[in-house]
Parts: sequence; C-alpha cells; structure tokens
Amino acid sequence: MTTIFYILAGIVLLILILAAIAPKTYHVSRSIVIAKPKSEVFENLRFLKNQDQWSPWNQKDPDMEKKLTGTDGEVGAMSYWNGNKDVGEGEQEITKIVDGERVESELRFLKPWKSTSDAYLATEAVDANSTKVTWGFSGKNKFPFSIMMLFMNMDKAVGKDFEEGLDNLKSILEE
Repeated sequence: MTTIFYILAGIVLLILILAAIAPKTYHVSRSIVIAKPKSEVFENLRFLKNQDQWSPWNQKDPDMEKKLTGTDGEVGAMSYWNGNKDVGEGEQEITKIVDGERVESELRFLKPWKSTSDAYLATEAVDANSTKVTWGFSGKNKFPFSIMMLFMNMDKAVGKDFEEGLDNLKSILEE
C-alpha cells in the first residue's frame, strides 16, 4: 500500500513539475514582401472571404463547410468552418481593424480540441510598390495541454502553413 502511495505521489509531483516548466504562451509569425502597394495589399487582407483563395487550410479541405456572417471586412465579421481532420472546426472573428495597417481577429477552435488564439495580419510599406505582410497568432497554453508543448513546437507545427499561405497570397496579388 505504501509503495502505491509513493508511486502516485511521484506521478503527481512529476505532473506538477512539468506543468511548472511548460511554456505558458505561444506566438508564431511569418512575413513576406509582396510587390504591390500597401493599400492594395491591405484591401485584400481585410476581407475574411479572400483568405479562402490563399489559406493553406482551404487547400487541405476544399470541401469544408463554410459560413460567413456579419459584414465582411468590418469588425464583427465572422467566418465559420467545419472540415476534415486536417482543418477541424472553428471560427474566426474580426476584432479590430487599424485601417491600412492591421487586421486582428480571434480564432476559436472547436475541434479537435477547444482553444482560442489571437491572430493578426499586418502590413508595412517597404517602398511605394512593395509591402511587407506579417501573419501571426498567439495564445495561452492551458493546463494540461501546456505539458504537451514541452514535446511539440508550435512554431514548427504552424510556421510552414503560414509560409505556404503567404507564398499563395504573394502569387495571387502579384499575378
């Protein structure tokens, strides 16, 4: 009986130690320069519907169920999706627009597990005819999922998708 107690106490202690050292937050971002004026690039980025053209997740499940509510391109617009195991289910809501500069949104993932992240698309003029676009998202790792982040790198897991999406965006806008 004492042995079982020590084993259980050891497991609980291990979980507490892992939870204490696990990363509490994450942030992933990627950037690309697009050979178009900032105003033209931003005008494309402000609309959720336009993301269907360049999103890597849209390509992973082109048949996913989608629904757009609110006025696209304005605060409060929301895009809902429900797709295969590669894209899951969730919604993205525009929460803030700094005209010509930045679109912020809240990503609410419903499946395969519930989580919320803050996402953004930011534009910065490189010169009169080229624009740096930065796509990123961040959030909090809640217990017990925070322990998984000791063994999973969010930057590596999502970074390639961001790079692919930005490459797609560049191709579309520079056509």
